[in-house]
Amino acid sequence: MENTSENKYSFKVVLLGEGCVGKTSLVLRYVEDKFNKKHITTLQASFLTKKINYNGNRIHLNIWDTAGQERFHALGPIYYRSSNGAILVYDVTDEGSFQKVKNWVRELKMMLGSDIVLAIAGNKIDLQKDIIVPLETAESYAESVGAKHFETSAKNNIGVEELFLELTNMMIASHDARQTENTDSRTNSLRRSNRLVVADSSDMEERHSSRCCGNG
Repeated sequence: MENTSENKYSFKVVLLGEGCVGKTSLVLRYVEDKFNKKHITTLQASFLTKKINYNGNRIHLNIWDTAGQERFHALGPIYYRSSNGAILVYDVTDEGSFQKVKNWVRELKMMLGSDIVLAIAGNKIDLQKDIIVPLETAESYAESVGAKHFETSAKNNIGVEELFLELTNMMIASHDARQTENTDSRTNSLRRSNRLVVADSSDMEERHSSRCCGNG
């Protein structure tokens, strides 16, 4: 994360999930407002950028779209290292893809701790008749891991803008909270140092006074 002025931010966002859940389609819809009906297989990872103005802030998003195939799973840490936010994508018509999201969440929290901001996207809600994963179940799980859940359709452009904007909003809040915490920590540390200096000075004065009195 880089912050070069009060209202300019640069965030790294990574998309994780099984193959065929629509990660690439979500990114292309958001960045280029395009949808390709043919399935696009991502090999290892692809990288796109998006610059936006949001709530008076200028934001640069570096979006990493990763491969979902199992053989690329071990490469995950290479791409999500130093990420500010992660979007865990599953296919609402595929229960297995939702269960795999839980594995990614555990891995991200283990590797990056609480600094990573999480969003979970249930994609392909345009396939209403084929939905298997209950919305209530997905929302409950997201809440339990401190994430926010979104329903999306890259094909029909539903919820995509909201997904990325809300994630951006959460990343800004997380970044600003850490900045405030670091400032408070430095201030408290400085105060402690000043108290120690004052106490040490007082102690030296007392010792000096005692020597003077002893010599009298």
